Amino acid sequence: MSVNKTWWKEAVVYQVYPRSFNDSNGDGIGDLQGIIQKLDHIKSLGVDVIWLCPVYKSPNDDNGYDISDYYDIMDEFGTMEDFDELLSGIHARGMKLLMDLVVNHSSDEHAWFKESRSSRNNPKRDYYIWKPGKNGGPPNNWPSFFSGSAWQYAEETNEYYLHLFTKKQPDLNWENPKLREEVYQLMRYWLDKGVNGFRMDVISVISKRNYDDTPHANFNDTIAQVYANGPRIHEFLKEMNREVMSHYDVMTVGEGPGIDLDTGLQYVAEDEKELNMLFHFGHMFMDHGPGGRFDPKPIDFVEFKKIFRLWDEKFKNDGWGSIFLGNHDFQRIVSRFGNDADFWEESAKLLCLMLMTMRGTPYVYQGDEIGMTNVAFDRIEDYDDVEIMNAYAEWKAQGKDLDLFLKHVHVNGRDNARTPIQWDATQNAGFTSATPWLKLNPNYTKINVADQQNAENSILNFYRQMISVRKANPSLVYANYAVINEAHKQVYAYWRWDDAVRYLILLNFSADQQTFEVDDRFDIESLSLIIGNMGAVQMEGEKIFKLLPWQAALYQL
Repeated sequence: MSVNKTWWKEAVVYQVYPRSFNDSNGDGIGDLQGIIQKLDHIKSLGVDVIWLCPVYKSPNDDNGYDISDYYDIMDEFGTMEDFDELLSGIHARGMKLLMDLVVNHSSDEHAWFKESRSSRNNPKRDYYIWKPGKNGGPPNNWPSFFSGSAWQYAEETNEYYLHLFTKKQPDLNWENPKLREEVYQLMRYWLDKGVNGFRMDVISVISKRNYDDTPHANFNDTIAQVYANGPRIHEFLKEMNREVMSHYDVMTVGEGPGIDLDTGLQYVAEDEKELNMLFHFGHMFMDHGPGGRFDPKPIDFVEFKKIFRLWDEKFKNDGWGSIFLGNHDFQRIVSRFGNDADFWEESAKLLCLMLMTMRGTPYVYQGDEIGMTNVAFDRIEDYDDVEIMNAYAEWKAQGKDLDLFLKHVHVNGRDNARTPIQWDATQNAGFTSATPWLKLNPNYTKINVADQQNAENSILNFYRQMISVRKANPSLVYANYAVINEAHKQVYAYWRWDDAVRYLILLNFSADQQTFEVDDRFDIESLSLIIGNMGAVQMEGEKIFKLLPWQAALYQL
């Protein structure tokens, strides 16, 4: 068991998507001053770290993940003075700030790229990845994460540049040591300001392989086998750690599309000196069919439990895991893994109890603390996400069923998680006095912070209680983990234990009452309920529990 105790293992992280958080100046877009106004709300949850999605200068082709200046703040979000005020406000409240580091690609409006595309002889040409075309088309058949080819022709130099994401997000060439030094320099700039670490965007794909065609029809296979875990990835991360991260007491979490159980440990093993933890996507792509996000399939619940067990086993002696169910790139957790209709409140609390009782560092995405749900806009024009728009254009060009596409967007689209935060029941949910950049979920009159703030049994107050329980029981952070009857199709139950204490966690992931028998690992004569979303679970005899629909409970033995 990994016994090196440290602050980032014990932290609870809260993710802020600034554009949708709180608008302070009435332009319809969330901003830094808006976050400053709501710092007390975030602090009241009991979290330790705020992960801030990109706030750097950007033309916003992909909502800030296309950076045109790493040393400046996006005009819509405010100024560097606003950023400094935010950072000091976070630190004054005893919290830390995690910045988003986006260095697989920049914006095509970055000064480096403008130079790079200007001529083949430009000193910054090699900051990006350029290749000649083949047979009158792109250099190979690589698809972009956001539909279409991953190559864009530039007539200035008669070559193509690589963009694994949008064509306005050209991939940086990590083979170039000068480029890497530029990256390390910008990292030092933010760390010297007092930032407490980085969440590293798609860091698993920065090292490119040869540029052969992908043989895979399934895009997830292309990610895992062609784009991720390239030949120099660990060399680059070790160098980054040696040159930058090792000089600061900060945390790092790498976003790892394509990282699996075979490749994951090397990124986070303590003696490898690369990253502290990573986001793997075993459970996050499990409802994506062969065609990706807009080809949804049902979640296999037994497989869901197995994924958590296997990753826990992988990291239990070395490395460290991240526990998360949602973020800005996926749908709302209560709509995806819970039941946002008949058991909205119960299932939202169940998911919170699960997050806070697993081994690893838990992440809460903004709005989940009040049980925000997916949204189903009637028209494609009401959506903003570049991934949705590109896929829609592709479906249209192929003559596919556009009504079906919209239904898939309602289920799996990224804008589900990006509708503005529902602060209260007034116009525009208290998010803005103007027209919001993305329409609100119409249910904001029923689901909002103000209503839940003082309601004792609200989802919001359950999050506060549950985070406080985790803080009071460090064994929930570090202790052993074992799943009970993994094959059960509705109940997720597990033990947590160490030399000092034993816990039993029971979660009914279904709308039906479930009878569940626990195994003999521990004698359960004396059970005391620490917290549950609907009180104690009814028992039949010593080991058989009768769980109500979506009932969740944490017991101490």
